[in-house]
Amino acid sequence: MQLIASTFALAFNHLPRSQFFILGSLTIVVTLAVAFWRPYVCATVVAPPANSVIPLEDYHLSKLIAETNKNLEKPPDIDADLTKNKLNELIAGEAAGVHEYLVSTGDTLISLLTQDGIGIDDITVLAQSYPTLRNLKIGQSLSWRKTADGDLQRLTWNISSRETRTYDRIEDGFQESITNLTGEWRNTIFTGKINGSFVTSARAAGLTRSDVNTVIKALQWQLDFRKLRKGDQFVVLASRETLNNKKNTQSQLLGVRLRTGSKDYYAFRADDGKFYNRDASGLVSGFMRFPTMKRFRVSSNFNPRRLNPITGRITPHRGVDFAVPVGTPVLAVGDGGVLVSKRDIAAGNYVAIRHGCQYMTRYMHLKKLLVKQGQKVKRGDRIALSGNTGRSSGPHLHFEVWINQQAVNPLTTKLPRTEELTGSDRMEYIAQVKKILPQLQLN
Repeated sequence: MQLIASTFALAFNHLPRSQFFILGSLTIVVTLAVAFWRPYVCATVVAPPANSVIPLEDYHLSKLIAETNKNLEKPPDIDADLTKNKLNELIAGEAAGVHEYLVSTGDTLISLLTQDGIGIDDITVLAQSYPTLRNLKIGQSLSWRKTADGDLQRLTWNISSRETRTYDRIEDGFQESITNLTGEWRNTIFTGKINGSFVTSARAAGLTRSDVNTVIKALQWQLDFRKLRKGDQFVVLASRETLNNKKNTQSQLLGVRLRTGSKDYYAFRADDGKFYNRDASGLVSGFMRFPTMKRFRVSSNFNPRRLNPITGRITPHRGVDFAVPVGTPVLAVGDGGVLVSKRDIAAGNYVAIRHGCQYMTRYMHLKKLLVKQGQKVKRGDRIALSGNTGRSSGPHLHFEVWINQQAVNPLTTKLPRTEELTGSDRMEYIAQVKKILPQLQLN
């Protein structure tokens, strides 16, 4: 910058005398013009004459500013939908000494009440008499009223939309009263067709996630939901609860009908909460404890940290080994579909069967396979002959049970069992089914 300034100064000093005076005169004229013009410009911006014409752009700007100021005049702490009556009620409540508070992180009964000047003695008596008050949760609301002397008169604890607990002062402490609201249950029919997966199709028909899971669990022993085809139909009768004119998330499945191909599948809820078919027979396929006709000696038990006799390494033994002679018939322990039926290097010839959505069983080291992948089997069906194939130290049958993709001990785990209603329970159930069936109509 200094170099540039020096250059201009040098050039200015070497100008001819005539040009020097001309340039100087122009500089003086421009300076005077700016000095006289500037006050007029500033006055125009700050205070325009009252009778001046406002351009269109300034008019719109003034309108926007006015609207903004109008909105700012609204009290920011009053909701737009708060009616005059509700506002009066709130004002009357504050005047009557009612204080309301929404529980947040770190709040306790003592911290909330002592901040309002309530004595620690009242709070201690209340907390000792009703220990559940120590379990305040975020989102719950409290309201309390004090006497003229500043003592606690009444405390109201809104635990949920259904339950409210009130604590009123009495002579020797406080008395608790509990109010539980009961919603109105209404039956609703949901119908739909398979277009994609059953889950997405059922959700599109209006079923909740809980409803969908209940339908799958109820019918899982009768059909494979993964094999439903586009256009298959379903109809569900569910009871929904309405509380304070608002839909509640509670829902109870009463009956379902699903048609795939030309076959219909049914499930109905009984008073015990379990699902049965139209004849009051349980839908759960019972399991046999052992995969053979008779019980054989256990040569190696279920052990998550067993020393493998072949590899010499500590590896999980996820099943039970039975010392059975080669050629012993191996039976399916429950109804299901064959997932795998093939030969493997380690397992030898083996079969895996899927039972419903949660269960799977595996049978290894077989001599001969009697079923194919995709085949349906019933409890007690012959699926193979035992052998000594794969990594095996001698003739035996390796048997596994998996629940929710987790291996469990086949000898001790709780297995599904077939149930059915009898006597008066069956008669009441059949009568209920007759009422529900006409409502399960497919389009």
